[in-house]
Amino acid sequence: MAVFLLAIGSACCLGLGFVLQQQAAQRAPKSDLLHWRLLLDLVRMPEWLLGTAFTTSGLILSALALDSGEVSLVEPLLATNLLFAMALSRVITKQSLGRSGWGGVVLLGLGVTAFIVAGHPQGGGAEAGPLRYWLVFGTVAGLALLLVSTARRLPLFEEATLLALAAGLLYGVQDALTRVTAQRFDRGGLSLALTGWQLYVVIVIGVVGLLLVQSAFEAAPLKMSLPALTAAQPLAGIACAVGFLGDRLRVTPGALAWEAAGLLAIVAGVLVIGRHPAMPT
Repeated sequence: MAVFLLAIGSACCLGLGFVLQQQAAQRAPKSDLLHWRLLLDLVRMPEWLLGTAFTTSGLILSALALDSGEVSLVEPLLATNLLFAMALSRVITKQSLGRSGWGGVVLLGLGVTAFIVAGHPQGGGAEAGPLRYWLVFGTVAGLALLLVSTARRLPLFEEATLLALAAGLLYGVQDALTRVTAQRFDRGGLSLALTGWQLYVVIVIGVVGLLLVQSAFEAAPLKMSLPALTAAQPLAGIACAVGFLGDRLRVTPGALAWEAAGLLAIVAGVLVIGRHPAMPT
C-alpha cells in the first residue's frame, strides 16, 4: 500500500508540475529550443519555478516508491500523472471531460489494473550480467538519441512529440537506475551509493531530460508532448526492469496476453486523454 500511495502521490505532483512548466515554457523564445539558455530563461519565471517544485517533489516520491517496490509495478502507476494534468488543465481551459475524456480515463485505469494484476510484478530475480545490462541500456539510450536527431529536421509540432518520446525513454532508464542506486544505499549507505556509476548517470539523465522536456513544452501545445512522454516512460522502465534488474512478471500465455493488453490500454488511454480539448493549446 505504501508503494501505491507514493507512486500515485508522485504522479499527482508530476502531472501538476508538467502543466505549470508548459504554461511558462511556451512563452520562452523559440531560438532557445534545445539550448541550455532555455533553462536560464525559465528560472526567471515564477510559474515555471512552481511547476519545478511540484516535479521535484514527484521525483522524490517516485524514488521512495522505487526503493520500496519493483520498477515494473511503479512505472504503470506513474503513467496516471496525465489524469492529474487533465484535472488542472480543465480548470485552466474550463472544458468538460465528455465521452472521449472519460473513455481515456477508463482505458488508462483499466490498463494499469490489468497489467499489475496479470503480471504480478515481483523482484528477487537474478540481475543480468554486464553484457545484457549495457545492451538494454545502450538500446534505449541509442533510440532516444535517434529520436532527438530526427526531431531536429521536423516542424515544431512533430519535433515536440519526438523530443518528448526521447525524454520518456531516458526517464524510464533513470527510474531503473534510481532503484539500483537506492538498493546500493540500503546495503552500504551513502558511501556505497556514491561509488556507483548509476547515481551519476541518474543526474546526467535528469539534466538532459529536463532540457528535452522543456524544449518540447516550448515547441508545441501540451497535447503534442505530454502523452508521448507519459507513454514512453513506463515502457522503457519496464523493459529495463525485466531486462537487467531481475524484475519478474508472470509468463503464462494468459498472463502475457493480459499484460500486453494492459500496456496497449495504457498507451491508448494516454493518447486519448492527451488529445482531449481540455489540454491547453
